[in-house]
Amino acid sequence: MLSGRRLALTGGEGRDRIAPNAKFVMTAASGGEIRTLCDIFRSAAASGKPDLLLSKSGGVWRPISAADFGFTVRALSVGLNALGLQPGDRIAILSENRPEWAMADFAIVCAGAWSVPIYPTLPSGQIAALLQNCGARAIFVSTAEQLAKIGPIRADCPALEYVILMEGTGTPGPAGQLTFPQVVDKGRPTLEMNPSIFEQRAARVRPDDVATIIYTSGTTGEPKGAMLTHHNFVSNVVSCCEVVPIRSDATAISFLPLSHVFERMIDYAYAYRASTVAYAESIDKLRDNLLEVNPHCFAAVPRVYEKVHARILERADKGSGLQKKIFRWALTVGRERLAYLERGEPLPGGLGWKVKLADKLVFGKIRRALGTRFVFAVSGGAPLSRDLAEFFLGAGVTIYEGYGLTETSPVICVNGPKAWRLGTVGRPIPGVEVKIAADGEILSRGPHIMKGYYKNPVATAEAIDPDGWFHTGDIGLLDADGYLSITDRKKDLIVLAGGKKAAPQPIENELKRSPFVGMPIVIGDRQKFLAVLIVPNFDRLKEWAAEENLAVDWSAIDANPAIRRLYQTEIDTYNADKAHHEQVRAFALLPHDLTIEDGSMTPTLKVKRRILENRYQELIEGMYQAAERSHVA
Repeated sequence: MLSGRRLALTGGEGRDRIAPNAKFVMTAASGGEIRTLCDIFRSAAASGKPDLLLSKSGGVWRPISAADFGFTVRALSVGLNALGLQPGDRIAILSENRPEWAMADFAIVCAGAWSVPIYPTLPSGQIAALLQNCGARAIFVSTAEQLAKIGPIRADCPALEYVILMEGTGTPGPAGQLTFPQVVDKGRPTLEMNPSIFEQRAARVRPDDVATIIYTSGTTGEPKGAMLTHHNFVSNVVSCCEVVPIRSDATAISFLPLSHVFERMIDYAYAYRASTVAYAESIDKLRDNLLEVNPHCFAAVPRVYEKVHARILERADKGSGLQKKIFRWALTVGRERLAYLERGEPLPGGLGWKVKLADKLVFGKIRRALGTRFVFAVSGGAPLSRDLAEFFLGAGVTIYEGYGLTETSPVICVNGPKAWRLGTVGRPIPGVEVKIAADGEILSRGPHIMKGYYKNPVATAEAIDPDGWFHTGDIGLLDADGYLSITDRKKDLIVLAGGKKAAPQPIENELKRSPFVGMPIVIGDRQKFLAVLIVPNFDRLKEWAAEENLAVDWSAIDANPAIRRLYQTEIDTYNADKAHHEQVRAFALLPHDLTIEDGSMTPTLKVKRRILENRYQELIEGMYQAAERSHVA
């Protein structure tokens, strides 16, 4: 197991530290030593599971056994070698979540090459920039739709020799275009004649070798390619599995993009534990897939939980007066239960009876939407608001919130069944150090820290100081027991014209309490007061408009007096108990959702604030001018 102690450090206070060169001994469930991702692959392939992977085709969920998974990865890896691809070469993956994604990734890293995941939502131009930056020699693409993105840019990517289509027949394509089965077939004869050839090549891979380049989402600037090693991932997987109870007899559903480090690492954790992984068809079909797969666990970003929460509240709001009263009563019971759960104390008799009744009337229905076997979910990628955590935990839906970044492989802290605290992201995982800098920034050091940014030594030096501390760019607090709370992004902090500072995320989380607010974006840097761009909850707003018999031009909702009065009431509710500098004095309503496709959100559903502020500069200026004229400030 991972050696070292779980530590939460505050700089210079003399607490114990893990030696920077601490050695780690990691073992698989089978007893073999785990040093690289190749070892995690071998352990999963040797598990003997008949359903290591699941995917849906033709309306049926079909299993892939550990044996078939193992042979396909080995043959594919040898096939890549047969194409002339060598250790250290970069091979990209442009695909939605599916078994071939995992197979391609393991085949690449076991050949000593570096996998470069690319979000399937990206347009051709952005894909070209990434392929050019990393100098990819090959790329796996999932479908004809993704293949169509590569044709127009191939001439702009001179290093790109091979395009490998996951869904395809043996029909000849352009030079260098192959199908997934063709590459497997290239490796099959060699593997059958010399079964040890794969093992010989995988054995050459060292823990400090780069396994992948993952490009950051770029909420505030151009994406940078974080180089993560085999040891980065392996240490993170093993440490997280000491905290989060992933079991070999569990079935997990994978739906966050594998291009993102969060789902990538947790899928490695499933492989490490030999859990069954079912790949959801898409986020749009997730509700159906959850009932079909009936998983024990999954990982999601807060935006997913927010949408589920909003749907539950909408359904509750449509109930009768009595049903609404019962729902509100159940929420109160859930909050009462939380206090005992957090302290690890049994429920008193009277509360226990109320909890059973609340489960029968309300909470049981919420949990059944996740399936009958659900045990826990993990939240990461962005802070989960306390209100949201209280709602789900109070309803008996266990969510372990964690924290990390692409550059930290990714987990720094995570809550688990033996140590969790509401409103925090947990304690540092074993082997990882955390401290808070003088300006409040969270710093971390340990085996999880990336090797650096690809071809960007200046950015690397800015992110990792000479003592090995990675500067996260997040602001946070450590409590006396070592639990970490995230308060905001350092770059997102708003400094008003008068010098007062405001953190937008807590404000946005409070504004989201309104059923009419879908996505608020708080702004105000160098302005006299805060303002907010609001993406409405259009479903709820349209229901309200119908109830009011209100004819609405949805392309011009910001100019609709009745709708503006509705949202002003919601803003006033927020402002009622806030300090002057934290009050929102102006707002504008956006006429459509933010999307990945229009460039306003990252593929992990984070808002690109700077892009939105530039895009709506004229609207923002008009909003502030109107507020000034009406003497709001």
